Amino acid sequence: MDKHAPKEEMIKDLENILAKINALEVNARNDEAKANVKILRKLTEGQIHSVNEFDHLKKAIDLLTMQLFDVKDKINSK
Repeated sequence: MDKHAPKEEMIKDLENILAKINALEVNARNDEAKANVKILRKLTEGQIHSVNEFDHLKKAIDLLTMQLFDVKDKINSK
């Protein structure tokens, strides 16, 4: 299984996709095409948000783990 790209690279790729989606909107000829572009934009923005939220969750888990070790050390030192 391949490792996934770093957060910064994933965000950059998603922002590039978002720029292409914006270009599609400019070229959209009818309402259906414009609606599809809006859906693509929302999905891409949601993916960017998910990547950022995942990073926050990783940091929170790291902090919680450190606190658990601190509690364990305090219990063991008694």
